[in-house]
Amino acid sequence: MRSTLQFGRFNYPLQGEGARARVMGILNVTPDSFSDGGQHQSLEFAISHAEQMIEGGVDIIDVGGESSRPGAPPLPLEDELRRVMPVLYALRDQGPAISVDTYKPQVMREAIIAGVDMINDINGFRAPGALEAVRDSDCALCIMHMQSDPQHMQLAPSYTDVVAEVITFLRERIDVMIASGIDPRRLCIDPGFGFGKTVEHNYALLRATGRLIAELDMPLLAGLSRKSMVGAVTGKPVERRMAGSVGGALAAVAHGAAIVRVHDVVETVDALKVWQAAQ
Repeated sequence: MRSTLQFGRFNYPLQGEGARARVMGILNVTPDSFSDGGQHQSLEFAISHAEQMIEGGVDIIDVGGESSRPGAPPLPLEDELRRVMPVLYALRDQGPAISVDTYKPQVMREAIIAGVDMINDINGFRAPGALEAVRDSDCALCIMHMQSDPQHMQLAPSYTDVVAEVITFLRERIDVMIASGIDPRRLCIDPGFGFGKTVEHNYALLRATGRLIAELDMPLLAGLSRKSMVGAVTGKPVERRMAGSVGGALAAVAHGAAIVRVHDVVETVDALKVWQAAQ
């Protein structure tokens, strides 16, 4: 496993002194997010929520302007830029690293100009122009696996061997990105919990976290907060999945995840501090 993850203005140790799991807080500036229902849509509320996360010890804030919940329709480019860009500029110098959750190359370009530290792409940088948009920057790049697209991904997810197939996809994308001239120290992977997977697929991938990291030699971002895989085990609706989500984050870190993407920042930060102290 390599020693660091280059993360824009930051450099995260992956082993040795200073190495620890980073908490990425979710900031959806959408009217139709599956979890927070668009409550952080306006700039004022988005900044207020970001400030709460900063106070709670967040390492990274992930700003998303387009919902990727199952069944969500695509969002026009202009609408996404109008939602996310003011937030990115407002948060750029507030302390934490800033990530943007987008698959559109033009949003990537504008976000890089705004100084983001990560591009988090559910489409694995497969859109025409995506590699060119990010190649010459220094921001981290998160490559996610998704079967199909948000409108159709949960209709009938099917794999012969979900872990092997996700590894094959991620390895192909890593190879393409390195061949295009991108420094591998900027790359991390996301198995894409809930993106074209059944509950069984999701937990198979969670249990295989260590295998994905070892076989691909990449740090892993785990995003399972409040998702149906938590609800299926706990029997709780989305608004009551905090405890289950914190448990999932701890499980991901115990299996080796370098970053956990969460809604409940304070609770996850505290849980990780206690877990780390007990190691």
